Amino acid sequence: MVRIDPFRLTWAKLAAGTASAVALVATFACATVARALAEEPDGQPAASTDPYHELETKYLFGFTTGSDIGEEGEKSIEFETTAALGKRRGSYHMVEQEFEFEGVPSQFFAYELSAHVTNHSSNSVEGIDNIDRTQFSGFSTTLSYLIVGRGPGSPIGLTFSAQPEWARADGTSGVRTRDFSTAFKLIADTELISNRLYAAVNLLFQPEIAKPSGDLSWSRTATAGVTAALTYRIAPKVTMGGEVEYYRAYEGFDFRSLDGHALYIGPTLYIQFTPKTFLSLAFSSQVTGHATGDGRSLDLVNFERHRANAKLEFEF
Repeated sequence: MVRIDPFRLTWAKLAAGTASAVALVATFACATVARALAEEPDGQPAASTDPYHELETKYLFGFTTGSDIGEEGEKSIEFETTAALGKRRGSYHMVEQEFEFEGVPSQFFAYELSAHVTNHSSNSVEGIDNIDRTQFSGFSTTLSYLIVGRGPGSPIGLTFSAQPEWARADGTSGVRTRDFSTAFKLIADTELISNRLYAAVNLLFQPEIAKPSGDLSWSRTATAGVTAALTYRIAPKVTMGGEVEYYRAYEGFDFRSLDGHALYIGPTLYIQFTPKTFLSLAFSSQVTGHATGDGRSLDLVNFERHRANAKLEFEF
């Protein structure tokens, strides 16, 4: 007699539904791009008024963040999906789904409150136990302060953000843990061509302490990085570009013990469906890297081979 696991059946239905939803969003995105380009075959506004209105830059650049924090009084909900794909040997993926609420109580300050759910799947991966688990993984908040607003008096926008997070599952292996981290970012961006060509740079430092279940001592690690992105508005509602990301992993907080480093390159896409709804997509691949003590190319110990991100936001 064949026994059916209700949880696995429910998860299979959920996965099928999610795949259908992703396919629908992708079809809608492609249709929006095609329509936007068809409306402007020569790249010029079809009407007498300029359709290239000002855009918020926060999510224009993929994994790189823009300096805009939103208009005072804005509120929004956001669904963000991040995937990490590929390790040394075997098959590996981690998919994290964040459910976020964002608010802008003043022109200089914004916050985000997020709940996280992750799915880890690894099989015969070097250094990681086999696992196939979906679980609630923690909470985080992002606090952003606008130091300099980009505008006529300043061609460069500058923002500082801090993202403290509590996690109950290890981000790489999926094992139960107690994890506390804070990602600090210094964000700068500019318009190289008004309302058409944008550039951004982020500096990142993320200290982290963690204690897996069963361990007696806490481990201390840190990640430092710099990212840069360039994106061009090919149509009033569509912006395409690329970004470069470089990360270094350390044991401890003092930059003395390097565990490895990785360089990523990839494309980005931003679609403004309505003035209050957008979709942001990014994909990047590790093109070079090295883990300390490992003579092989790429750092697949501290980082993954590919990364993907999708953000869908609704303002109200």
